[in-house]
Amino acid sequence: MSRICLVFLLLIRSSNVLGEETDVEKVMKDHQIIPDVIDKGPKDFLKITYNNKKEVNLGAELTPTQTKDEPVVEWNGETNAYYTLIMTDPDAPSRREHQLREWQHWMVVNIPDKTLNEGEVLTAYVGSGPPKETGLHRYVFLLYKQPEKLNFIEPLLYNNSTRGRSGFSTLKFARKYKLGQPIAGNFYQSQYDNYVPQLYAQLGFNP
Repeated sequence: MSRICLVFLLLIRSSNVLGEETDVEKVMKDHQIIPDVIDKGPKDFLKITYNNKKEVNLGAELTPTQTKDEPVVEWNGETNAYYTLIMTDPDAPSRREHQLREWQHWMVVNIPDKTLNEGEVLTAYVGSGPPKETGLHRYVFLLYKQPEKLNFIEPLLYNNSTRGRSGFSTLKFARKYKLGQPIAGNFYQSQYDNYVPQLYAQLGFNP
């Protein structure tokens, strides 16, 4: 085989490898997060750990009790870069009847490098709260790299009210602020447990 042919074959093999789906993309397609939330999956895995040492792991089930407190989120951030983190539920009030899609659970923007606690919180964290007998809900975390530090014109949403959380669209939000495609992501699934009424009371929600 000539050297030219060998180089050509190597280039084809390399391009095929680069075009392959990652595990994150594949699982998000399998669970229909693509296209229910985003139209193209992230390449990288987003590490998310709750304070009870429970890790989010590509669709594995966690309970509302396990996810009631804000988790630690880790990624390989770049110096002088800014990021947006979104957590959303596309299955409100249920996966079959999703008239409230998406229900926004958490949003932090203008996160410098990888320092989440230095970002601007637009939506205060609220954990899983699936209503009774609505089955499993998908809770999706997506990380976007911003083109620069941005001025986000959005209402601040607090953790003592449901106001402004339903009817959110991650895709439209990303397009509005030219965030491009998510660079990392993860998700878990959850269904009702005995913590949910406490969360509803906190939110002033009486279903």
